[in-house]
Amino acid sequence: MHSKPIGVFDSGVGGLSVLNALKEILPNEDILYVADQAYTPYGKRTKETITARAIAVTKWLAAQECKLVVVACNTATTNAISQLREHFSLPFVGIEPGIKPAALDSKTGVIGVLATAGTLTSTLFQSTAQDFTQGLEVISQVGHGLVGLVEEGKADSQATEKQLRDILHPMLKKPIDHLVLGCTHYPFLTPALKKILPKNVAIVDCSTAVAEQTGRLLDLHNLNNKSGGKTDYYTTASPKIDLWESFGVEHVNQVAI
Repeated sequence: MHSKPIGVFDSGVGGLSVLNALKEILPNEDILYVADQAYTPYGKRTKETITARAIAVTKWLAAQECKLVVVACNTATTNAISQLREHFSLPFVGIEPGIKPAALDSKTGVIGVLATAGTLTSTLFQSTAQDFTQGLEVISQVGHGLVGLVEEGKADSQATEKQLRDILHPMLKKPIDHLVLGCTHYPFLTPALKKILPKNVAIVDCSTAVAEQTGRLLDLHNLNNKSGGKTDYYTTASPKIDLWESFGVEHVNQVAI
């Protein structure tokens, strides 16, 4: 099993932010990356649809003999990871908004959370927020349209910056000192966010923490690869070549899942 690949999936290209961290921390691992772009964005889907898609993609990854699956999508994690663990015997690593580190580090007692509607309304998100934000003010905003803008290759556009300013306006009226990114597409908006946020506001992105947890699970199960490093990319929609090339990906395979 050591030489088998890690499976990674997201609704689209957002999970590439997690993939980049995985490749940096675990450079010898082979990876299969699946973008479920036929169903993106997950944030607008029902819990039942998100769960069905997560199970379908994981079933495909298991058929490719993946040794571990990283759910590189906040919405899929918060809505479906418990069902994935029930259905499959594979180890899983999910990603949740980094509320805990933001809450523990906050000096003003006010933190912002930018996420999809699917994440913010999930039971897992609500329980995590309740556990770690007692005595804090949490200002949550749905990132309307932001996933679509990243999927269109417009993360650095003026339209995206304007959209972000409008979305963040309510929380910037308060003294937030952390902005938690609750979607793996959102780290690609960091340059625009830095133009908008006060300099004292820390941006919390959990990609590195997910990669580190993946490494710990590989160690625990003795699954480390010593001589790999290849990444193959798949999409469930017709590949938008220009988009993928903008993320440094030269070849993408279309797969029916």
